[in-house]
Amino acid sequence: MLKSTMKGLGTALMGALTLFSATTLNARADTLSADQIIDKANLAAFYAGEDGRSQARMKILDGQGREQIRQFTILRRTKEVAGDQQMLVFFSRPSDVRGTVFRVEKKVASDDDRWLYLPGLDLLRRISAGDKRTSFVGSHFFYEDVSGRNPREDNFTLVEETPEQYVIDGVPKAPGSVEFARYRVWIDKATFLPVKTEYQDGQGNVYRRISVAKVETIGGHPTVTRSMVEDLRGGGSTLMEFRGVEYDIGLPESIFSERSMRTPPTQYLR
Repeated sequence: MLKSTMKGLGTALMGALTLFSATTLNARADTLSADQIIDKANLAAFYAGEDGRSQARMKILDGQGREQIRQFTILRRTKEVAGDQQMLVFFSRPSDVRGTVFRVEKKVASDDDRWLYLPGLDLLRRISAGDKRTSFVGSHFFYEDVSGRNPREDNFTLVEETPEQYVIDGVPKAPGSVEFARYRVWIDKATFLPVKTEYQDGQGNVYRRISVAKVETIGGHPTVTRSMVEDLRGGGSTLMEFRGVEYDIGLPESIFSERSMRTPPTQYLR
């Protein structure tokens, strides 16, 4: 009787251990690394649909409270998921920037190619890799904020996980190429969209913040339709709002060219 009871207990114990082991393995399989989370966030923020079009409006406030407005249309085409992309930004307002065009050939394996066309001078200017973290047409957004930063340029650490968000620190692999020492990004678990990013200097002071104010689901894709950049040192901020967002509209590769910068493809603009 004792032997039978011990055998039964042993079988039950082995079953419990097997179940515990399987549960532990499943939990580990469900756990994402910091790099995996960042890759998902990059896809959610910059790769929705095969292509896309949107109307954007920036309200720029400087440190003295003076206001400027910028309005433009963005066309984007993805060559390969999580890979190379093409982008065109056509400015329509105010009059002093009307006709200005920003073009990006986004590359995963090397530095992006970026150009700015200034119609008043009929000048096509290449934006060097060193300028990617400078002001995007006078706003508090940087060129890199608009086209996206390559995740492979930074090392990431998961510092906190809440029921709603992942909190991740990023440190540049080439510190001399950027103005920040590190940044912290809050990523929504439901959408994988970054909802806040804070940049720190070498003394650990937060001097720049990007925050998302509104997200809408458009064409099945969670989409940021309102965001803000704040300059916490000099004051001032830029609010960016999107409307008329569309995905998978069939943009041809041929329009993402130097020719389109001088002669915009009006049939794809509104």
